[in-house]
Amino acid sequence: MTAPLSPSAPSTSWWPEGKRFAFTVFDDADNDRLTNTKPVYEFLRDLGFRTTKSAWMLPGAPGARLSGLSTSDPAYLAWIQQLHREGFEIGWHGAAGSSSTRAETVQGLQQFAEQFGVDPRVMSNHFQNQDSIYWGAARLTGWRQALYRVANFRGAPKAEGHVESSPFFWGDLCQKHITYVRNWVFRDIDTLAACPLMPYYDPARPFARGWYASAEGGNLESFNTLLAEANQDRLAANGGACIVYAHFAKGFWQDDALDSRFVELMKRLAALGGWYVPVSTLLDHLAARNGGIHPLTTAERAEMEWRWLQMKLRHGSS
Repeated sequence: MTAPLSPSAPSTSWWPEGKRFAFTVFDDADNDRLTNTKPVYEFLRDLGFRTTKSAWMLPGAPGARLSGLSTSDPAYLAWIQQLHREGFEIGWHGAAGSSSTRAETVQGLQQFAEQFGVDPRVMSNHFQNQDSIYWGAARLTGWRQALYRVANFRGAPKAEGHVESSPFFWGDLCQKHITYVRNWVFRDIDTLAACPLMPYYDPARPFARGWYASAEGGNLESFNTLLAEANQDRLAANGGACIVYAHFAKGFWQDDALDSRFVELMKRLAALGGWYVPVSTLLDHLAARNGGIHPLTTAERAEMEWRWLQMKLRHGSS
């Protein structure tokens, strides 16, 4: 196995088609409506971006926070299937916008395969769901986990998707169906520089076959800050890779128009000569370049956990 990509390596050796850098987005399904998401994707499609759009298969429980449409809505399903045909990847954000039992997750995975003809290859946990896998304090080990618990970030429910005794357990199904799971979110546009080991495998968390990191773009303000001109230029100059964590349904389309700053920044980025592919395509390329998914050592895990936790204590990022 070759060493993971180094941020200082020549960009010409990294990316297909002679592209200067790589850029993609994993868009969480929170608050999805056709009215607030479809215009964003029409804009991205026309600029040449092909990113990853997550979707829920099952309706959320009544009154669930941070929920939205699911593919049980025929019009929404038709649109998500259209995105898939156009080259966008459909990702997994849990079976529903509320906690799903194992039986519900089985149903959701079956419906995903029926609706899209493939398994979901890439996923992110949904903050409030108890079926989240290795989430919350379970992202950390030892004293770092204890420190996280003391801080009690956002009062998230306990994640039990990896706990075999839990009714929300589906770790074996994650291992079988899904290749890449999102973990750390950093405030650096160059996700590869922040996490040069990705995609990596953590032996302490075996139900995830591979992990990846993201860049902070969870709302319109943080997305636009991340994509500022100087950051774009640095990403391109470094030949880096950016995987943005985003919620395109939250404020990118308002008052019958796309946010003007978002439009300006994405048009500029599209002209910089990047490789604009879905998340799993980018991660597959990195894994192939590295000779496989990198097995994380104890020391590497400790360093990444502490670096992320320090940032979270300062900024509260995901």
